[in-house]
Amino acid sequence: MALGLPRPHRFDVYVAAAGLLGGLLVWAIGLGTRPAHEPIVLLGGDWVILLPLAVTAGCELLRRTAPRTAVLAGTAALVADTITQGNLFTILMYTDLMYAAVLYGPPSAARRIPWITGLLTAAGALVPFAVWRVPEALLIGVAVGVVSFAPAATGLIVRNHRDAADAALLRAEQTALLAEMDRTQAVTAERARMARELHDMVANHLSAIAIHSTAALSLDDPAVSRDALGVIRENSVAGLAEMRRLIGILRDGGRQPAATPTLEGLPALVDGARANGLDVVLDNTLPDADAVPAPVELAAYRIVQESLTNALKHASPGRVTVTLARRQDALTVTVTSPYGDRAGPRAPGSGAGLVGMRERTALLGGGFEAGPARDPASADGTLWTVHATLPLADSAQGDPA
Repeated sequence: MALGLPRPHRFDVYVAAAGLLGGLLVWAIGLGTRPAHEPIVLLGGDWVILLPLAVTAGCELLRRTAPRTAVLAGTAALVADTITQGNLFTILMYTDLMYAAVLYGPPSAARRIPWITGLLTAAGALVPFAVWRVPEALLIGVAVGVVSFAPAATGLIVRNHRDAADAALLRAEQTALLAEMDRTQAVTAERARMARELHDMVANHLSAIAIHSTAALSLDDPAVSRDALGVIRENSVAGLAEMRRLIGILRDGGRQPAATPTLEGLPALVDGARANGLDVVLDNTLPDADAVPAPVELAAYRIVQESLTNALKHASPGRVTVTLARRQDALTVTVTSPYGDRAGPRAPGSGAGLVGMRERTALLGGGFEAGPARDPASADGTLWTVHATLPLADSAQGDPA
């Protein structure tokens, strides 16, 4: 099976071709980096200069895909170039290999190469000076620093700037993502709030309309039909008014309007339920309604409203009891209605009412329970009980709508 070699980047191909052509040009005109008669020149012959040049140009093809391999092979080619007359483009391409090894290599190589080349630069300056005791010996360290340490340090600086830019871009993307998540959550919460408000404001009136229209259609009695039509008209007008109020909320950007239902409106709510045919008793033992925060008042009102709507649709004949009391630092709302076997509800329902009541209670940090329970006043009777505990403390800033 053939081994897949990394395909060089197009820019690396251009760099390698330019370096090779430049090296061939200076070789053709006989320009070397040192005279042929110097003692360091161990390999004579014009063609020998081309071997390190070709190897270094080949390493340029790997400067991005395999930077460590390229710099190691390039170092060997540079050592070979120092014992020939030398080629300027071999040195230039090696500096690029050192730069690319730091910029494109792994983080460990990016940290180590500048330190290694820095130590080699210091050693290249101090050791020859200590041996020969002439100032010119320091130029060896300068040459080593220009060829190795300077491009490595440049690559490190560029890499740090690139990493910082990438980190800033990542933080910006994360911030945008968090902002979008917050916006989505806010939209979802607002939709849920408006859904609860719509359900609680309109469901009661529509349920009464459905029940009385069914009675008017099923009974051939003009008096009953006339009474049913009167109730239907009253609930239609009230429902239309509630719908206009909801439209006003939407037009104001979802802000809660000033005319918010309060506990003082419970008697009128109970009277409306009685007009729709329920036998309702209100037991309100709150000593001071003004001491109840507005969010708690609205939640309690909506829970009672939805409970009466459910009783109108599902309860068996009998008395419905609404009880409000204060227990320590919480307002308790309890609505009980007869619960028994029925052929079916008198008006259709979606089950969203219990969900809305539970959500309102949870938003205030309270507790909610709903279900059948044994009637202590009857040997075989069963009640459907809705019980909500709404904390009074830290509720002023809440919004149960």
